[in-house]
Amino acid sequence: MNEIEIWTYDWVPAGPRGLVRDLRLRWACEEAGLPYTVRTVPFDGRETNHLSRQPFGQVPYLNDGEVAIFESGAGLLHLARKSEVLMPRDRVGESDTLQWTIAALNSIEMVTVPYWFLSMSGDADNALRGWRDQRLDQLEQVLGEREWLAAGRFTAADLLMADVLRVLKGSAFDARPATAAYVARLTSRPAFRKVHADQIAQFAAADDARAAAG
Repeated sequence: MNEIEIWTYDWVPAGPRGLVRDLRLRWACEEAGLPYTVRTVPFDGRETNHLSRQPFGQVPYLNDGEVAIFESGAGLLHLARKSEVLMPRDRVGESDTLQWTIAALNSIEMVTVPYWFLSMSGDADNALRGWRDQRLDQLEQVLGEREWLAAGRFTAADLLMADVLRVLKGSAFDARPATAAYVARLTSRPAFRKVHADQIAQFAAADDARAAAG
């Protein structure tokens, strides 16, 4: 079996540590027991230094033998096809997992991440607040009726949904107990805790390397 290579930056500033999206692919590999290696490209010069592998200069991207994939959602679905832990093999379970994986990206992340960016800039009560609340209220109704999003068990859809939700801080989940419990449950999984700590440690070690290089 080819060992999967997950590519990320060699360093990032403190703010996004623990949130860089290579974590999604590491998490999936840990849950599924897929062997992988983390490799890096320089953060400095990222706008142009790996465009042949990621046309927008972002991370992550992955290599799996002859397969090369960019975008975290595409990489996650590739990994899900390799393991029934991440996606059921029956048609109904697979389609349910696929639709909720895409919903995490298209219906939830498209508001949570822009809202987070604006909040980080000091505008916590920004123009996206109403849209954020609408989406979270809709999701709360779903999570109030089920433990998992798809197939009655943990899948890649839960992994991704938890990751796009956890960028929200403060009062976002105060009136949404089902969503709060869902995120807590997912981020308490041993695989998540491991890869989160691994990413934090990787970038902390890079601080020392950059300081030594002057």
